[in-house]
Amino acid sequence: MVNMNEYLTTTPTLKGRVKQRYADFIVEEVLTDGYVCKAQRFNKTWEEREEREIKVLERKDEEHLLLDMEKINTDTSAAMAIISRGLNVSKKRIGYAGLKDKRAISCQRISIYMPNPELVERFGVKGIELRNPVWSNKRVELGELSGNQFTITIRDIAQSEEEIRGIVSEFAKQAQTGLPNYYGNQRFGGKRQITHRVGKLLLLGKFEEAIMLYLTETYEEEKEELKQARINLAKTKDYKKALKEFPMDARAEKAMLNHLVKFPNDFAGAFCELPEKMRYLFTHAVQSDIFNKILAKRIEKYGGGALGKIDGDLLINGAPAIILPGFESVYAEGEAGELERGIMAQEELAFENFKTNKLSELSSKGERKEIVLRAENFKLEGIKADEFNEGKKALVISFFLTKGNYATTVLRELLKEEIF
Repeated sequence: MVNMNEYLTTTPTLKGRVKQRYADFIVEEVLTDGYVCKAQRFNKTWEEREEREIKVLERKDEEHLLLDMEKINTDTSAAMAIISRGLNVSKKRIGYAGLKDKRAISCQRISIYMPNPELVERFGVKGIELRNPVWSNKRVELGELSGNQFTITIRDIAQSEEEIRGIVSEFAKQAQTGLPNYYGNQRFGGKRQITHRVGKLLLLGKFEEAIMLYLTETYEEEKEELKQARINLAKTKDYKKALKEFPMDARAEKAMLNHLVKFPNDFAGAFCELPEKMRYLFTHAVQSDIFNKILAKRIEKYGGGALGKIDGDLLINGAPAIILPGFESVYAEGEAGELERGIMAQEELAFENFKTNKLSELSSKGERKEIVLRAENFKLEGIKADEFNEGKKALVISFFLTKGNYATTVLRELLKEEIF
């Protein structure tokens, strides 16, 4: 991931902490028909939470049960696995519109093909709640959302209330004209930051390097048991031993290791042990990294004018759009095209690398993404004493982002630092 150290907003730095608590980051999905999946449970204190019972009405000829899924500190893939086991259905029967943050409270609409109503009614897992069941003829498909509504608490702020209000008020004005539409760090694997690096190796056909990077790369704050298991595997390449050492919650790694114990040289097969929807993310991460690098280079070169049209730009909805490379991609003309070609050459990638025969799910035709991000309906919801940081203040803001855009990108400009 590129180090994007240029900021386009001119407001002073707001010095605070993001995601200190899971409840500080609330994501509510808005579907294309306007339906909002509202957080109603985990954003309340234990005393405020009501015991809920859901009743699944008798279906007619519908095959999909739609449900609100609210979760806390659980990523979407893990939640799908838990629901799959709890309802005794294949994960392939569960549909959802988009991935949501792990370290957050999020609510999203899901669909389940022909579940047992009694199991749905009895489902109870810590950190996940299902509610509002409705039978439908339509499965929820990836991408079928308008966007997400965010309510975010920023803590540990030492600045005065007057200073906070001034910064946020001016930031809201500047944000209306548009922010750099970077992909957030979640796209690259959070703090481990490896998804794009693994993806690039896969696209270049370096399967062993890719899988070993995925299995062995550590980061400073990683749990010690998992970190040590990764370090040991990097030294020994003993898959059987690693299978015992990796903790139970490292499900993806254990699935890959289990395959490598049986087929020690089949690294492409080990990759295929990952869930299909997860495998697609590696190419997306490569594309996103290239997009970010082109945008960062553009800002470095053009400063405050970087989000405006430059020579050769291709437009989407009237805004310049940067390449997300694929096997059908075409470079922009002029200076815009030179920036795209330069970063692709720097990455030693060509469009044909995005068409793979051995792992076809990594293939991508490519597309373009607008470089301007608008945080719609940006509001200061309140400033209060921070109950978790003595003598400090907490700020609550809210805004809406269309699908495919990242709240951390907005926060990055507000706090003038990288957000993970």
